[in-house]
Amino acid sequence: MNIRNIAIIAHVDHGKTTLVDKIIHATSVFRDNQETGELIMDSNDLERERGITILSKNISVNYNGTKINVIDTPGHSDFGGEVERVLKMADGVVLLVDAFEGPMPQTRFVLQKALNLGLRPIVVINKVDKDNCRPDEVHDKVFDLFFQLDATEEQLNFPTLYGSSKQGWFNTSLEKTDNINAVLDTIIDYVPAPKVNEGPLQMQITSLDYSSFLGRIAIGRVARGTVKEGQNIQLCRLDGTMVRGKIKELYTFEGMGKKKATEVSAGDICAVVGIEGFQIGETIADAEQPEALPVIAIDEPTMNMQFSINNSPFFGREGKFVTSRNLRDRLMKELEKNLALRVHDTDDADKFLVYGRGILHLSVLVETMRREGYELTVGQPQVITKEIDGKKNEPYEILVVDVPDEYSSKVVNLVTMRKGELLIMESKGEMQHLEFDVPSRGLIGLRSMMLTATAGEAVMAHRFAEYKPWKGTIPGRNNGVLIAKQGGSSTGYSLDKLQDRGSFFIDPGEEVYAGQIMAEHIKPGDLVVNVVEGKKLTNMRASGTDGAASIAPKIQMSLEECMEYIQQDECIEVTPKSIRLRKILLDENDRNKYAKTMKN
Repeated sequence: MNIRNIAIIAHVDHGKTTLVDKIIHATSVFRDNQETGELIMDSNDLERERGITILSKNISVNYNGTKINVIDTPGHSDFGGEVERVLKMADGVVLLVDAFEGPMPQTRFVLQKALNLGLRPIVVINKVDKDNCRPDEVHDKVFDLFFQLDATEEQLNFPTLYGSSKQGWFNTSLEKTDNINAVLDTIIDYVPAPKVNEGPLQMQITSLDYSSFLGRIAIGRVARGTVKEGQNIQLCRLDGTMVRGKIKELYTFEGMGKKKATEVSAGDICAVVGIEGFQIGETIADAEQPEALPVIAIDEPTMNMQFSINNSPFFGREGKFVTSRNLRDRLMKELEKNLALRVHDTDDADKFLVYGRGILHLSVLVETMRREGYELTVGQPQVITKEIDGKKNEPYEILVVDVPDEYSSKVVNLVTMRKGELLIMESKGEMQHLEFDVPSRGLIGLRSMMLTATAGEAVMAHRFAEYKPWKGTIPGRNNGVLIAKQGGSSTGYSLDKLQDRGSFFIDPGEEVYAGQIMAEHIKPGDLVVNVVEGKKLTNMRASGTDGAASIAPKIQMSLEECMEYIQQDECIEVTPKSIRLRKILLDENDRNKYAKTMKN
């Protein structure tokens, strides 16, 4: 059978999942009258809410008698582990580039991974229906990028298609057609069929699925030989040991689902049931002559956060899983499928250090956990430093900002305050394109300040570059916070009196506890305030009405914004229904003692 394995890679929001939708419709996976909705592949709630892809997924379609396995990948560098993992299954990649934005940092990141693996690229310039798009200029930019990334002659000779996923057309020129067959034809013509190596079985596990009926399912591509139902195999572990096993059931992908198979030959992607205790990256090999495939290399994490049990006065009110054992088990389970994550135990049994690729990577994990009913406390994100030649080094990132002309000076000012250096400044139409080299620490909390300074017009993207010497202290948050003096229910009366002291994160009537952060102070330095004081009632008639009617609504912050907002001595209490900011030491006297010892 004719097979093509293809991964779709691109920067955030350049239209990967929309293109997959169109491929699904063009190859009539669904009945014509079936209701499917948009972005079919982004299936979990978090992906739909944020409008981004988090997990790599694969589907299989048939076109003119050829089976095409299509893999959709995420575009954020925080989920780079997902991309690195699945590119091993592909023989070619479709690189999508926005016709206005051109190649962005993520385009470079994912393309580099694909070129290093020797995959054949097809370039698709998407969104040519946009105003002020520049497809020809973008095509030249893409060629320059390939050249910079040391592409081979064969890879540089890539075919280019133009079109719009949203309008559902692609063509080899800018002339509009009414279908996307050009993409499918190009995939069949340019992407090589999988190499079939004869010999004993080899299949690397590149992702896993879970079913409550079948247990854990290993997914991967058969690299050599054939895999049959009921076959005895050896599992080549990451530590070099071998474990005997047996394949109970075998499935291949068809459309959006799986189809049972009796045997799968080299080059196809399949799912295997019946193997216990496997991990991603391990090899399913022949029982008689087991040979392991090289392990998938994944970039190191650059950031860590402390996860601990919820020890606030409100613990256990909303969540089902609140103990350190629950937390530990859940983090260990996450490690099985989230390759770029690391979890380390600390001296304290209730605290764990979790290492990830960035704030988004870690916040998606926290958000998933709170939806499953976990309560936890997370600390301030820290960057991971390394000792190189006896000097302290920290991770640096390349930050790309596209912003209207009139705001560019504000952006440059903000980034240089956070120890960034301007590398490139050029104009793209009415926008200024700025590139900076900035320490990863400087990016924490930069996004909200940047959007405020540019009236929400800035588009930022960043990618890890390298480790360089430590740049010294970077200014954190300027303003202090208002902290609750005692617990109870907050009153409109006290909030009204305190409004000129800061902007509040709570509404009247919310339950608070001592040490919880109520508001941002208008000046530097923290202030302890009483928000539960009620109005004293006397039997004198008061003229005038209660002032509580004019309280400004509370500031609502997302989980990522909270992570970027907190400082060293603060943490976030995350429960299924609420996110609260608090001081690590809730008692005011403890905080004062600690501040004194730090001074000495």
